[in-house]
Amino acid sequence: MKETVAKLVDEKISSLGMHVDDAFIRQDGSVKNFNIVLDSEEIIDLNKIVEASNIINPIMDEANLVDGEYVLDIYSKEKGE
Repeated sequence: MKETVAKLVDEKISSLGMHVDDAFIRQDGSVKNFNIVLDSEEIIDLNKIVEASNIINPIMDEANLVDGEYVLDIYSKEKGE
């Protein structure tokens, strides 16, 4: 999943200094979560996550990578991991 998501969005978010570090689906009870983890050389603040989310969300909607309903969760990797 990571490679597919990275191919779709890395170029679009590179201007923000970010790239996809991981992408995976996790089932939490009846809720399917599609997680996209971003990373950067710099610390990623909330404003950059919002900017990246505004870019990534429509791309994921169009790509239709996940069957059924899901919650898209985009967040940054913690530094030092």
